Amino acid sequence: MEKGFTFFLSMILLALVGCGDKVALSGKVTYSDDGSPVPTGTVFFETDSYASRGTLTSTGTYNVGSLKEKDGIPPGTYRVYVAFQETGDDIPILEPLIDEKFTSGSTSGLTVTVPTPNGKFDFQVDRYVPKSGKK
Repeated sequence: MEKGFTFFLSMILLALVGCGDKVALSGKVTYSDDGSPVPTGTVFFETDSYASRGTLTSTGTYNVGSLKEKDGIPPGTYRVYVAFQETGDDIPILEPLIDEKFTSGSTSGLTVTVPTPNGKFDFQVDRYVPKSGKK
């Protein structure tokens, strides 16, 4: 009985030690119609209890950080979405760049399971198309 308990306790401790590991994650966000990069925004990775983000560069690439840029995220399955925000009063409000369904984790349909085989997750989004009658 003592051997079984020791083994069980060892397995729990091993699992707990592994829980603190983070996986470096990067990738590229492109448009589905022509493969060109989405040039600005923030890519969010979220679960019900955890969120992380990576800032898009002008080439559509990102690196994920949780506490600081590029420090990675814990293993798990994440909902993914892209958000845009103003950075100051002197920046004009722009027309959205992507279809609004990709701006929420509950509607984007994008998920990633970390760790990915190579720590890289590329995905495509649809362009924003104004609804008829709106300018």
